[in-house]
Amino acid sequence: MYLSELKLWNFRKFGGGGDIVDDGNKLRNPDLCVQFQNGLNAIVGKNDSGKTAIIDAIKLVLKTHSTEWIRMYLEDFYNMHNRMRIECIFKGLKDEEAKHFTEWLGMEGEKDKTSPYLRLILDVQHNNERILPFEVRAGVDDIGYPLPAEARDYLKSTYLKPLRDAQQELIPKKNSRLSQILEGHEVFKGKADNHELKNVSRCFDCLMQKYFERSYKDKDCKESSCPIEERFFKGAGDEKQIKKNLNAYIQRFLGDIPAQARFGVISPKLKNILEGLKLSYDEHFDSGLGGQNLLFIAAELLNLDRTNWSGLRLGLIEELEAHLHPPAQLRVIEYLQEFIKEKATEGKDIQLILTTHSPNLGSKLDLKSLLMCFNNQVFPMGENFTELSPEDYGFLHRFLDVTKANLFFAKGIILVEGWAEELLLPVLAKKVGIDLTQKGISIVNVGGIAFLRYSKIFHRKDEKKMSMPVAIVTDLDIKPDDEEIQENGKTKKSISVECKQAKYNGQSVNAFVSPHWTLEYCLASSINLRKVFYKAVLLAYKEQKNYQDEDRKKKVEDAINKSDEQFNSWDADNISHTIYQQILGEEKILDLAKEKLSKPLIAQYFAELLNKESIEKSILENDGEIKYLVEAIKYSIKEGSENASEG
Repeated sequence: MYLSELKLWNFRKFGGGGDIVDDGNKLRNPDLCVQFQNGLNAIVGKNDSGKTAIIDAIKLVLKTHSTEWIRMYLEDFYNMHNRMRIECIFKGLKDEEAKHFTEWLGMEGEKDKTSPYLRLILDVQHNNERILPFEVRAGVDDIGYPLPAEARDYLKSTYLKPLRDAQQELIPKKNSRLSQILEGHEVFKGKADNHELKNVSRCFDCLMQKYFERSYKDKDCKESSCPIEERFFKGAGDEKQIKKNLNAYIQRFLGDIPAQARFGVISPKLKNILEGLKLSYDEHFDSGLGGQNLLFIAAELLNLDRTNWSGLRLGLIEELEAHLHPPAQLRVIEYLQEFIKEKATEGKDIQLILTTHSPNLGSKLDLKSLLMCFNNQVFPMGENFTELSPEDYGFLHRFLDVTKANLFFAKGIILVEGWAEELLLPVLAKKVGIDLTQKGISIVNVGGIAFLRYSKIFHRKDEKKMSMPVAIVTDLDIKPDDEEIQENGKTKKSISVECKQAKYNGQSVNAFVSPHWTLEYCLASSINLRKVFYKAVLLAYKEQKNYQDEDRKKKVEDAINKSDEQFNSWDADNISHTIYQQILGEEKILDLAKEKLSKPLIAQYFAELLNKESIEKSILENDGEIKYLVEAIKYSIKEGSENASEG
């Protein structure tokens, strides 16, 4: 059994459709519909995208195995609408699970392919002052029938809250989380009257009496002699006097009422014994917050891994990465994925729904398990929802590392071919008045031209289209000599642009193609930027060559200082070609040596120099050689853009 679908009407930020029923008093379409898979589900997205609201909605319907108080507030109603609704639909019920809900089950499918499902309904109203009484109902119709507490006990979830204080949860105290986990385990459940821990506790209590009395023996103890007593309690000491003095004081306080003071350790009730336990590492491991958090997560897995349990095995974890450094995050998520698969072979369908802000986790998770929150919608990344092929999923599993996984937490995305664009775009954006970091834009370096595999993440098969702006910045890849060659009345240049746009554009994805050969060739061609760019080339040459010969070193430094003079001596019509040929190592630089230069190194120096230049915003915006970069930047900040392509 697993949670297959969550539907929300007017719950927190997920609203806007007015009343939850239409004029005919029929239930309208939900404001949010989230489809989960059995196994691991990771909800990702920028801050305030609704991740916590989804977890809280599930908790409100199912409650949790812990004793925390879960309640609803007026603020949970979208824009104070007087009615809200949550539905949870469960599928994959085995016979031993379905037997708890026979009166409320529905059936789907036809003939021998029918299967049961369970639909839970929480429909709540308020009168502007207070929330009216409500109950969880279940059934195939929109109203359902009350679901008794006994049935609901089989639907409780395990919940780990964000910024959890794991240490406090694992120490002895009343209703400690550790005691709740152990009470639900088959080793302890239903054995409160005759569990052997009670005998252990009685023995411990007896030892305390012996310590203070030196003559006490539990009347139920079957041992004729106590080896512990013989070893530790020989003769009478001052401890007995403590008890004697206490009794003297009490008698004076109580008067004629007969009573004796009694030192004890713990109540003989199993619940109290378990509340007295703590969970910690052994003395050889000194753990901090991260270690305690791992211990707490491990304890909660016990709750999901019970053997004689025919109810829901659902774990809700907010901010799995809390207090964990990146390597620990990766170890945890790797094991959780293995844990789910391993338990599935034992017939235990364990489902985890977690939220995360960590690109480390995003890079390690199976892409098919991700659900991306954006623009008040949730977009699953499974095969039924994206245009990714099985080969695409395999490729992204190999190459979607931490630096690329930040695309799941962005407001907009710019996909680039390499380091040069990644280094340059943030500086250029600031020059035109846009701070990409502040705007929440992720620049993702795909390390080549595999844009299609990444862009397909945002091409949806279902009716929900993502409005996240995704800009692809790519080179024309046509040499200048070939630009004007006619083919079917078109130039190779125009054909290349059309092909790239047709290949990549679609829904919210737009390709921005350089007007010339490559990014570097465009910069070398820009009247406004090429002098700065040439100086960056010389600085890169100096660092890359790193001459030890003082004469040659001085020659390079002089050339850098006099770059304007050399630049102005060139033929204006051939400047871009001259600079680019030097980058490619096909011409000598300063008559020293041919040297193929590092484009990322040049981009680093160019970004530093450009950052210091005083160039008006309008000049950069109207520069035809880099206009495609500016347009890509501006497109990326159009959150919820309606200007997306429909290709």
